[in-house]
Amino acid sequence: MVGGSRQCGKTTLAHRVLRGWRHLDLERQADRGLVTADPDGFLTANPRRVVFDEAQVVPELFPALRSAVDRGKGKGRYVLLGSVSPRLVKAAGESLAGRVGLLELSPFLCSEVPTRGDERWFWGGYPTVLASRRRADRVDWFDAYVRTFVERDLAAIGLRVAPSRLRALLQMLSHVHGHLLNMSDLARSLGVSVPTVSHHLEVLEGGFLVRRLAPHFANLQKRLTKSPKVYVRDSGLLHHLAGLREQKQLEAWPGRGRSFEGLVIEELIQQLSLGSSSPYFAFWRTQAGAEVDFLFDVGNGLVPVEIKWGPLGRDGTKGLLSCMQDLHLRRGYVVTASIDEAWDMGNGITVLPWRQIAAGELPRDWNR
Repeated sequence: MVGGSRQCGKTTLAHRVLRGWRHLDLERQADRGLVTADPDGFLTANPRRVVFDEAQVVPELFPALRSAVDRGKGKGRYVLLGSVSPRLVKAAGESLAGRVGLLELSPFLCSEVPTRGDERWFWGGYPTVLASRRRADRVDWFDAYVRTFVERDLAAIGLRVAPSRLRALLQMLSHVHGHLLNMSDLARSLGVSVPTVSHHLEVLEGGFLVRRLAPHFANLQKRLTKSPKVYVRDSGLLHHLAGLREQKQLEAWPGRGRSFEGLVIEELIQQLSLGSSSPYFAFWRTQAGAEVDFLFDVGNGLVPVEIKWGPLGRDGTKGLLSCMQDLHLRRGYVVTASIDEAWDMGNGITVLPWRQIAAGELPRDWNR
């Protein structure tokens, strides 16, 4: 089962990799009718090599798939694609437990389009956006993308959310991107209850548009932050929601540093997830304000990473050193766009250039 945001490339990937397979788009009435008329009969007649695109639209498909998988032979007989995670994962978990593998596909990573540089940062990784050369076409695409998600996609799977409210929430999230999530503030601004905002955030996370990064908890005497941080996952969508329409606007935007932080975190999460079956991602922050932007474990112990767009400054590694001391970590890293080569700063800290991470060149011991 392959999940990911709409238009990130799932269908294109499936057509290119699974040549000779039958591909059904379950959002098309004709294709959906082939399955819904008699799911068991359809799967009996088509026992293998079928791709079901937007599978969450037909929940009755999943119990039929369970029976078909159990009575058939061989692995990898069907592939499910979906762009609204909770509905898809819930259906798969209930009906296909132990019978399905999960893979998340993101928009293009920086390491997958390394020649794009700052263009990839500003415009994000959606294939259609990067393939367009006219700024107006890119802006129009993002307008249509948000409109389609909030007005059509959610209604198609039975989620009743007011489109205007969800659009307003997305815009608010672009302004608190990289900050601690304050549900009460969002609820007050929208004029709704905290449970309603919580539900809306789950919807946005399920559509792979937003990420909540959890704080790391440890058995320490220090009081640690309990609130997650929130990020708009694609940097291009973030900038569009914040009202930026051309690349030069990013230079003066107050949120530029937080945008860069989110860019690096999303890149690292996707790259590190490829080499681990159960990766752990978090951030570290005490209530006194000491913080490390990103903390991960892909099987070799915790690794703290501080992220800086500009020069480190006098206290640039203060939070990192505090984290390393409290968690008894021997190594720490800073990722910054202000240098072109890696440097050892002493005290177990290595400074890495962003260009190295963006090229997919992670330190060897990270994935070991």
